[in-house]
Amino acid sequence: MSTAIQQNLEDCLQTLSSLILGKETQLKLAICCLLARGHLLIEDLPGMGKTTLAHGIAKVFALDYNRVQFTSDLLPADLLGANVFDARDSSFRFHRGPVFCQVLLADELNRASPKSQSALLEVMEERQVSLDGTRYPLPEPFLVIGTQNPQSQSGTFALPESQLDRFLMKLSLGYPDPAAERQLLQGNSGRAMLDELKASMTAEQLQEAQAMVPKVRVTAQLLDYVQRLIARTRDGQECSTGISPRAALALLNCAKSWAMLHGREHVLPEDIQAVFAPVCAHRLVGNEETDGELLARKILAAVEVIA
Repeated sequence: MSTAIQQNLEDCLQTLSSLILGKETQLKLAICCLLARGHLLIEDLPGMGKTTLAHGIAKVFALDYNRVQFTSDLLPADLLGANVFDARDSSFRFHRGPVFCQVLLADELNRASPKSQSALLEVMEERQVSLDGTRYPLPEPFLVIGTQNPQSQSGTFALPESQLDRFLMKLSLGYPDPAAERQLLQGNSGRAMLDELKASMTAEQLQEAQAMVPKVRVTAQLLDYVQRLIARTRDGQECSTGISPRAALALLNCAKSWAMLHGREHVLPEDIQAVFAPVCAHRLVGNEETDGELLARKILAAVEVIA
């Protein structure tokens, strides 16, 4: 990886760290998700900085940004766009919806009906919108950041497994630590800084960095380790539903992105371990009512790096 791109990525992380205080690991994971050309799901209570993070990512990478507030009456056409009749020449014209951007914040995604949630499936997987037999490609790079409130809150619809699987990672920002909260109380508000935020990397440089991710080397021994982790999720000891082949590829791509973000051209076991829970926890279904992240940590502890 070129020194310039490495420096640009470090500058992006530093800028985001000044916006979202005390959450360096989560910020690294968010950048890692973007480098791996995935989509990010953030589940947290209101007021934790989810929207600020999404807008900040768009700003530091100089990406076109749209926000859609998902509500129970949101229709797929409100998101994707629709063909509208033009009386001037008696023809239909496609009016693009807010999904035609580079960073889409699907805010409170689980407050929309399943019909509107499913409108994102093709967008996230195929990076296009199909309407009346015509396909409309989305701009590149393209990132969906979905936010959702905990299922215990009223007015939410649980995301189906097919929707969850479209998200490369799931994160939670959580409460700030005392030092970060003190800075917030003293007036260092991330939301107030957004307008002054400068781009640290262009969209073209980001695409160049994304193209480098598949070139990060992985040894046969580490591929064995990944396969043992995946097999553990499928053997029925802890999980009733294991990791799919698509999720296995996602895990490997994220490990490569994590290595690249730390200036390395090869993957270490620590890279796989760092991204395993964010990539796999929301895809795992336990035999008992077990939190997905705790389940992922248990699997990591049970599988040796070297067989």
